[in-house]
Amino acid sequence: MIHSMTGYGKTDLNTSNATFTIELKSLNSKQIDLNVKMSSVYRDKEIQVRKILAEKLKRGKIELSIWREKLDQPSSYTFNTSVLKDYHTQILKLKKDLDLEELKLDKADLIPTLLKMPEAILKGREKIDEQEWKKITIGINEAIDNLNEYRLSEGVKLEQDIIKRIGIIEGLLTKIRSFSKERIEKTKKDLKDKMDEFEIKDIDDNRFEQELIYYLEKQDITEEQVRLKAHLGYFLETMETDFPNGKKLGFISQEIGREINTIGSKSSNADMQRIIVQMKDELEKIKEQLLNIL
Repeated sequence: MIHSMTGYGKTDLNTSNATFTIELKSLNSKQIDLNVKMSSVYRDKEIQVRKILAEKLKRGKIELSIWREKLDQPSSYTFNTSVLKDYHTQILKLKKDLDLEELKLDKADLIPTLLKMPEAILKGREKIDEQEWKKITIGINEAIDNLNEYRLSEGVKLEQDIIKRIGIIEGLLTKIRSFSKERIEKTKKDLKDKMDEFEIKDIDDNRFEQELIYYLEKQDITEEQVRLKAHLGYFLETMETDFPNGKKLGFISQEIGREINTIGSKSSNADMQRIIVQMKDELEKIKEQLLNIL
């Protein structure tokens, strides 16, 4: 059973402190390529998350986003009173040093200015709620399950298309067999006609037979046909194995391509060449699909 590398999974969850939306997207990639986006509060959990994703998703360009919306809670920001007082003291001293005693400072304007100074406001460091994190982990696993279901659904479509194209190649291979036999007989006749045309009479029949056999063996594609048939069967068998099997199918498709190319190089018959072109066209479409198989 094959799985697509393309997928999408989503889950929502609520805790006592916040609501979460967990989204998981997957695209095709030669290796596992992870991108994790979540609140800095849980940054030290990223390695754990990456391990879960790598174990369960195997391969692909994976993007995990965890959106967090906090419920109504007291603000975590506080005024840095000691720093604000120090700024105020320095401002009053500066006014005196510059002989600006007559300058009136509007307190309504002074406070906003003080609050804009560096370190005037402190943000409290939020601690991880382990119970909340356990729920998030469950949500991540649910999103992974949803994504894998999507991958399986897409994989079924890919499998149906590939099986159809393998069947087309097998059908074309059957056509080649009939042309192959005709080609051998035609080659024998053409050689004899050439001999007659040049009125070559004094030849060694045994030597002629040997040369003819050698020439025909060079043109023979029986072994290539057998290997191609075997590769096609092995390809279908591999599709039924447990995933991930995309890379293995890619290797088998390369072997299929080699046999098709070899048959093509030995085919002088125009009809056979047209069949070879059709085979290559179907194989290229299969290879395009394989790029998205896990």
